Amino acid sequence: MERDDTTGHYDPGTIEAKWQRVWADERAFHVPNPALDELERDRRKTYVLEMLPYPSGELHMGHVKNYTLGDVVTHVRRRMGYDVLRPMGYDAFGLPSENAAIKEGGHPGVITRRNIVAIREQMHRMGWAIDWGREVSTCEPEYYRWTQWLFLRFFERGLAYRKEAPVKWCPNDQTVLANEQVVDGRCERCGAEVEAKSLTQWFFKITDYADALLDEMELLESWPERVLTMQRNWIGRSQGARVVFKVEGSGEELPVFTTRPDTLFGATFFVLAPEHPLVEELVRGGGHEAEVREYVRRAASRSAVEREEKEKDGVFTGRFAVNPVNGETIPIWVADYVLMEYGTGAIMAVPAHDERDHAFAEKYGLEIRQVVAPAEGEAEPGAYVAHTEHERLVNSAQFSGMPAPQGKEAIVAWLAEQGLGEPTIGYRLRDWLLSRQRYWGAPIPVVHCDACGVVPVPDSELPVVLPEVEDYVPKGRSPLAAAEEWVATACPSCGAAARRETDTMDTFVDSSWYFIRYCDPHNDRAPFDRAIADYWLPVNQYIGGVEHAVLHLLYARFFTKVMNDIGLVGFREPFARLFTQGMIHYRGAKMSKSKGNVIDPNAYIERFGADAVRLYILFMGPADQDIEWQDAGIEGMHRFLKKLWRAVLEQAGKERAEAATPLARKAHETIAKVTDDVDRRFVFNTPIAAVMELVNELGRAPDDPAARFAAETAVSLIQPYAPHVAEELWSRLGRERLWDEPWPRADPALLERETVEVVVQVNGKVRERLHVPPGTASEELLALALASERVRAHLDGRELRKQIVVPGKLVSLVV
Repeated sequence: MERDDTTGHYDPGTIEAKWQRVWADERAFHVPNPALDELERDRRKTYVLEMLPYPSGELHMGHVKNYTLGDVVTHVRRRMGYDVLRPMGYDAFGLPSENAAIKEGGHPGVITRRNIVAIREQMHRMGWAIDWGREVSTCEPEYYRWTQWLFLRFFERGLAYRKEAPVKWCPNDQTVLANEQVVDGRCERCGAEVEAKSLTQWFFKITDYADALLDEMELLESWPERVLTMQRNWIGRSQGARVVFKVEGSGEELPVFTTRPDTLFGATFFVLAPEHPLVEELVRGGGHEAEVREYVRRAASRSAVEREEKEKDGVFTGRFAVNPVNGETIPIWVADYVLMEYGTGAIMAVPAHDERDHAFAEKYGLEIRQVVAPAEGEAEPGAYVAHTEHERLVNSAQFSGMPAPQGKEAIVAWLAEQGLGEPTIGYRLRDWLLSRQRYWGAPIPVVHCDACGVVPVPDSELPVVLPEVEDYVPKGRSPLAAAEEWVATACPSCGAAARRETDTMDTFVDSSWYFIRYCDPHNDRAPFDRAIADYWLPVNQYIGGVEHAVLHLLYARFFTKVMNDIGLVGFREPFARLFTQGMIHYRGAKMSKSKGNVIDPNAYIERFGADAVRLYILFMGPADQDIEWQDAGIEGMHRFLKKLWRAVLEQAGKERAEAATPLARKAHETIAKVTDDVDRRFVFNTPIAAVMELVNELGRAPDDPAARFAAETAVSLIQPYAPHVAEELWSRLGRERLWDEPWPRADPALLERETVEVVVQVNGKVRERLHVPPGTASEELLALALASERVRAHLDGRELRKQIVVPGKLVSLVV
């Protein structure tokens, strides 16, 4: 790397360290809260936030992209006159951090805090404009005290409860596994085949907010449509009917939810999810018991996606169900294409009108009966008949011949009269399972008393501090259960001996409200002051990965709505505007430690400097798209910075002059483009290209009267992307504190062109470029195009079939 010496060579290492010290010493990016009596709503303020990192290791290039995006927005809006809140913290509890500690063989607390120090140093080294006075870490008692406090508020409202639920279980490690810890049906850590198990778990009743989460999406006009679609599909609200089948011989009820009650007469078999609580009871003592149990065990090892995508298979239970509309007995099967998370975990299978049921019926030779037909024509017997807009019922007793919508209403009304069903709304969404039988998490603040049951810990006794344990590796029960002195306590209600809850909370609970704590991070009387929270929130610009669409983003929306109903905040949605950045790929695949294609940002920072890394990560392509990393690209960005360095220093001793030269015009056009791209269009690669063009023009006309102005403009516009070199060049131009300088404004007079370029195409190929005054009429443009010798040569006397004129831009001729 070149060193900075008397010849003025560009040395990023020295320059970047210098300005990082300056920013830290001056607390350059600290934004204090206004006094409570000055919380006007009309102040120029904005809240820019990126999803906080897991401190399970050092930052990777995905983090660099995410936080550099936020940094550009922060700098531009600060210089536009806004108070910009841009804090940082660490999602420090949970499986990522605990698994990293298990792999390394150290204590989660020690390793997590060590990683936080390393990440903080990396962030400083990148020069990101962060208000470090608001830093939080979710694993510290002063934070999770309020996570526990919020849990108790949910508990008081009946939104936190316990019930038995199926889980994925590793028989070797004796622990519950999250879905992401199961790979090809086996525990990712030890390789043992995963089994099904039922445990008593804690849940948040997010289903109570299903309608609000859907209906209030109208407040999210500035969210990507694909994220909203993912949430709509995950919640899965649909109009249908609850229909009660019964087990033959026992009368045990088997309710199903269906959106097509008009196909009930076509139900020829019944399917239960492997996790359905009645499966064990149905097969106990029967001839199919061993086969069903083995199938259930194997199904537990597969994820929902694997179950949806694999070939449909199942096992017969030996029992039958009674179809309520015709009294027919139909076989009950267990199949893993039915999920307990959907509907009731049971379906009536209508193979003539459902593709999955049809594939299953063909495989096992089950009856396929058509009960809905197109208004015109007949279907081949045994075929799958897709639903169409105009249908009629067939083979459906007294309902045959009815149009399908009318038949649906009639069948549901008949079921209701018989007490066998009712119209209802169904949801795919299930309550949020929040308890973990793991060590590294916020303890759930309740105790278990033999006399009083589940009793909340009083607010005055919070936080319930996570105890230090030597052996935190899971062994079939929560590691906290081994901390016997900590577990043993007194009941807050009756004073008798009681036991603390030994489950800890899912890390998504911690991250469901952190963005509000940033507003008031040192409050020791409440999680935050409502007036301060309402002043800053909702977050004006949130940036993060689309992979969190139906987890973190949905949970944060749920938490915010509950807090609004309780009266803790005055807003209903946490994030007004959302941007989801694309992934960084390397060697043709998403970066992953397991694939051995992770790029260490530190190595590139040492070689090329943080500014080059920042510029290249956003120059690679549109920020919302997946991009392939190329080493040659960052080398090119380093060369550009050296070119900028030389071009600007050449102007350091010159006076700034106001001159309407072509270079001045180019500078103002660049200001207009960069401002519009970043602030309105939220596009980040094209502004860099625009500044590059300006620097090229400056290099070609260093003696232009507007050269000094063009140099200052290039430095000012590149500052949000490459702040270190920009500050250094700004100071060498005799200026100070560029980070506080107003954002440049384009002169409208210099944006007006004396001529504009109009492209002329013949049969789609460019054959001429006309330079004409702005506002030239369409008729004149066509005449000029037809008069061009180049155009006439390609017309060659052929018939002109079509002509399109776009004033100021295009003439298109088709012959």
